[in-house]
Amino acid sequence: MVRRLRFVSPLDSLPQCAMMELYFLTFKPMSSRGELTLPLVKVKEKFQVTIPTELREALHLTVGDLLEATIENDTIVLKPKAVVDRTQAWNGVIEVIERVHAKQRPHTQDPKKEEEEITREIKEYRKQHARSPHRSH
Repeated sequence: MVRRLRFVSPLDSLPQCAMMELYFLTFKPMSSRGELTLPLVKVKEKFQVTIPTELREALHLTVGDLLEATIENDTIVLKPKAVVDRTQAWNGVIEVIERVHAKQRPHTQDPKKEEEEITREIKEYRKQHARSPHRSH
């Protein structure tokens, strides 16, 4: 029986999404002569610009996607943003809260006494961590 050894790259253990991220981080548009090229865009009427194909494909942008526009160091930055329906987001939060509560042990203490204990704990914490007027941050 002949055993064949297979070369295993450290990159083979990365999940596919990490590999895609790594690919896009290392992607550099090059001309046929191997020179780094940066696509130029023209500001048209009504201040519209067309995002170059390489950039749209690299970020998987489609018509209707939302981009957050900001200025950083005299540079216009467009960041893709996902919009989630508020009701859907709130339902997700409630679902997570219910899962957390399901894993907690039942409370045996009277709610009023529990509240008083929490208040005592907070006061004690604040006392221990209070800033002294003579202490610097």
